[in-house]
Amino acid sequence: MSKFFGNVGYAETVETSPGVWVEQIIERPYYGDVLRNYRRLEGSTEINEDISLSNEISIVADPYAYDHYINIRYVILHGVKWKVSSVDAGSFPRLIMQIGGEYHGSDTN
Repeated sequence: MSKFFGNVGYAETVETSPGVWVEQIIERPYYGDVLRNYRRLEGSTEINEDISLSNEISIVADPYAYDHYINIRYVILHGVKWKVSSVDAGSFPRLIMQIGGEYHGSDTN
């Protein structure tokens, strides 16, 4: 099991003007462990296949993480933003996140 330190991206909905709501990404740093380190190539119609991870990352969660775990969108691992496909909040004080493909969402702060 290897150690983890990196940012987790949360999407929060904010009102930019009356009646207009957009997702704003907020990153927060966390320590934890990489419980499972597994990668696979996904077949596609492109020349280069997409890389996908099936890693599990366990972070030591603060109160913000527990209150907003449903808003987690990505984890930065090895300099790449990876989509969080599921979060297990039943292992207090940790959150266990399953990550998948590369995240291509909004980067606005």
